[in-house]
Amino acid sequence: MLALRLTRAARPAVQLRRLLVAAASAGTGFLLLSCLGYALDRPEAAGGGALRLAWCAVPLAATVYFALAVARTDPGTRPRPGLSAVGLGPARLMAISALTTALSCTVGSLLALLFFLHLRGDLKGLPLDGAAADFLAAGRPLPVPAALTLLALAPAVASATVALAFRPTDPRPAPRGALRLGRFGAHGRAAARDTFGSYGRFGTGTRARAAGTGPDAAEGRSAGGRATRAAETPRERGRTSALVGADGTVSAPDGTLPAPGAAADDEPTGEDTGPDGAEVTPPAVTVPAPVGKVPADLPWGIALLAAGLTVHAYAGRSGPAPSLATLPGEAVTVLLGWLLTTVGFVLAAPGLTHLCGLLLQCARPGALRLLAGRVLMSEAGRIGRPLGVVCAVASAGYAMTSLYSGSAASFGPLTALGALLVAGCTVATLLTAAVEARQCRADTIAALLRLGAPAGMLRGAAALRVAALLALFGPLTMAIAALAALPAAR
Repeated sequence: MLALRLTRAARPAVQLRRLLVAAASAGTGFLLLSCLGYALDRPEAAGGGALRLAWCAVPLAATVYFALAVARTDPGTRPRPGLSAVGLGPARLMAISALTTALSCTVGSLLALLFFLHLRGDLKGLPLDGAAADFLAAGRPLPVPAALTLLALAPAVASATVALAFRPTDPRPAPRGALRLGRFGAHGRAAARDTFGSYGRFGTGTRARAAGTGPDAAEGRSAGGRATRAAETPRERGRTSALVGADGTVSAPDGTLPAPGAAADDEPTGEDTGPDGAEVTPPAVTVPAPVGKVPADLPWGIALLAAGLTVHAYAGRSGPAPSLATLPGEAVTVLLGWLLTTVGFVLAAPGLTHLCGLLLQCARPGALRLLAGRVLMSEAGRIGRPLGVVCAVASAGYAMTSLYSGSAASFGPLTALGALLVAGCTVATLLTAAVEARQCRADTIAALLRLGAPAGMLRGAAALRVAALLALFGPLTMAIAALAALPAAR
């Protein structure tokens, strides 16, 4: 019920994204039902029906990928402070996201079933009644369990993927060190053992006593009230915790040693104590985090791209371009090459996006180029992977169009629907990732506007980022597509 209320009370932009998910699910469901109709109409061609069903895995993966991107940008299920107090913890928000995704995909599957029955001629009184009766096996009864199983694939896989991606994790850091049984059966952590001859060198024993982890500290803790230690001033504790290095230099890990030329007495000065005599702790210095983490998958992506192009070249040695409708051995090799190329694009795209941001900031950049480059560097991981998927799909479409331009019979209405569905889902996923990146930068944009930055400069920085990505990924996509199609076209 809460998922339904959040779905109904969402903003128009959120509702539009959910309707797009429902439309993608409807297209995938119709393709699956069309495979069922083909198998019913031609029971002797079981291999062809299985092959068509296997090809539906690509639109299904694109639909699930798009549904996951839409679930990430849903503001109704975003974690906020205080939601756990009213029963909306991470697990509950994960369940709501999965139910909302399942609801959108279920609506799309029902629309696909209605359209399929309408084209078969089972629903009368509407335009295009029975327009595809011969192809969809209108004269044969439709097996209800098989149809429901196929229609349930998109909602089940999409909701399971969203639940797996949004599963709650423990925010506490993982404990380090192995557990051991201490004295009198008490649990404790295994302390780092000193190597031979290192005790007493370089202040090791002094460090252990100062930290309270050595054997002397353990004896003091076990004695309890039987032996008390004399209180030490902070300046004396700083002197005892001083470490002597291998080169004879003296260092203090806590920064408590007095500076050279300071007073040698132990009396606290006015800078060490507050107005009531309490010790004043100096404020901690916070080091700003880097703008964006450099993606480390760029070499692996380039290697997989090269491997995919090599597989394409090997597949083109045996003859002309193979037909993907019969799936011989050469077509399997082509599919393996495209799989390697797609994975290489996805892995290399974040690094290329980060590199694009670096190039924008070269040669004495102004405020516009600096802002655009910093945003690209910080959003390289979020924008790069969907952009890599779009480039892989575009290169595959260009290569297939150039290879099979003469065989127009291979591209029927279902093939066109599948290609349109895959391309639309990947482009919509990229735009949704851009929306998510803008939501994450909402506080930064508001701060810039409060400081007096003109809105035109922010729009100019966004346009500059788009132009830079197009200038880098456009020629790269065309080059990869041309290299992939070149061996088979000879």
